[in-house]
Amino acid sequence: MGNKEELIGHRRFLLPAARRDHLVSGPGCPGRLGSTVGAMLDTVRAEDRPRPAEAMRTVRTLLGDGRAPAPRPEDVVLREPAPGDLGWIVQRNAALYAAEYGFDVDYEGLVARIVADYAEDHDPHLERTWIAELDGRPVGCVMCVRDDAPGAARLRLLLVEPDARGLGIGDRLVGTLVDFAREAGHREVVLWTNDILGAARRIYQRHGFVLVAEKPHRSFGQELTGQDRRLDLHATPE
Repeated sequence: MGNKEELIGHRRFLLPAARRDHLVSGPGCPGRLGSTVGAMLDTVRAEDRPRPAEAMRTVRTLLGDGRAPAPRPEDVVLREPAPGDLGWIVQRNAALYAAEYGFDVDYEGLVARIVADYAEDHDPHLERTWIAELDGRPVGCVMCVRDDAPGAARLRLLLVEPDARGLGIGDRLVGTLVDFAREAGHREVVLWTNDILGAARRIYQRHGFVLVAEKPHRSFGQELTGQDRRLDLHATPE
């Protein structure tokens, strides 16, 4: 029960167990190291965060029991897109919808057009994109863009990576978008989805989106039922 020998890189260190546990302990590093990591990462540009975050995961794993700590909801950060994130939105939407629902390349084309339109021309006071970040990597996204109808915002491209589900990321993304739309002066938020997206539908329902229209269609190589949903931002809660 004495010293524990740990190997980091090419050097060996003998650390007393109590000292080791004080330096790095648990998923969130609540010891001396954990008290400064968050503040240090705040000074790093978003596009550079994956490298120090990955290094911290390695340190926690090596000084722990050899297993990566389970992520927690509070480990997830919502931020604006960094360079490369808009391309990530296109790639991950296309890949995930192909893998999970069999969507073909037409869906990737639709997502690419949505993202390109936003990148080329958007009003930051009325439109915004959020990236959910976990351990320095993007794991989710959602976009708020102006709709053709005056005073309406449109929710688009909600996505959460499979290995990050169960942390409430989808709820946080939608809730953040709704708060932004309300503060920006939009009178409603609208969206179009498909009935097979059950998890997304439940999130929308929890946030008060009501079904206003439903229509079968064939798109993206699949037989689908499209759904239009609407949230009145000026409605009085019951």
